[in-house]
Amino acid sequence: MKKIRMLIADDQTLMRDGLKTIFDLEDDIEVIATAENGEQALLLTQQLRPDVVLMDIRMPIMDGVESTRLIKKQFPEVIVIILTTFNDDEYIVQALSFGASGYLLKDMPGERLIQAVRDGITGNLMMPSSVAAKLAGRLSNMRKAEMDRIKELSERELEIAKLIVQGKSNRDIANMLYITEGTVKNYISAIYNKVGTNDRAKAIEILKHTLDRTDGESEVS
Repeated sequence: MKKIRMLIADDQTLMRDGLKTIFDLEDDIEVIATAENGEQALLLTQQLRPDVVLMDIRMPIMDGVESTRLIKKQFPEVIVIILTTFNDDEYIVQALSFGASGYLLKDMPGERLIQAVRDGITGNLMMPSSVAAKLAGRLSNMRKAEMDRIKELSERELEIAKLIVQGKSNRDIANMLYITEGTVKNYISAIYNKVGTNDRAKAIEILKHTLDRTDGESEVS
């Protein structure tokens, strides 16, 4: 049986050690490391690639929200579950919007905590409806902001954006549109500025979602 490899991040030594003791008693879970802040959690994730990170929210140096964002950006396959004593919806929703699978409260009984981690691995971790509603609202606002930025693209920028999404290189785009690579780079810089990123992969991700939705709205109208 393949064990679930877990990393526990919490700034309280007693909590870290207690959680490790609880999970080490389970045959299907192995705590491979513990971290005392979000920065350490990120470094250990880079080194050890755990299956799941049990992440406290409020920690020094780097909090759990920022650590979650960086971990999910680099390792989207890693399951991050927020663990907190605070019923702090804003922090929780922010972490969930960065890719956390759900959250658990530290005062949960041990057996429920263990089962919740197993559920998180299979994608079945539940969350309160109030948090789910806030998360949906935040994601909707993020998508609307992205759509608004796409609408700022000129016809030529939109044409190049669609080619970027198709995976065309700068040279390919230049050849297809009969312009220089330097001109293509200038257009792409303008596109990056309007969608709010300098990362090509992230830009493609944003453009793909928003262009699909834009095309769909055009067909309906």
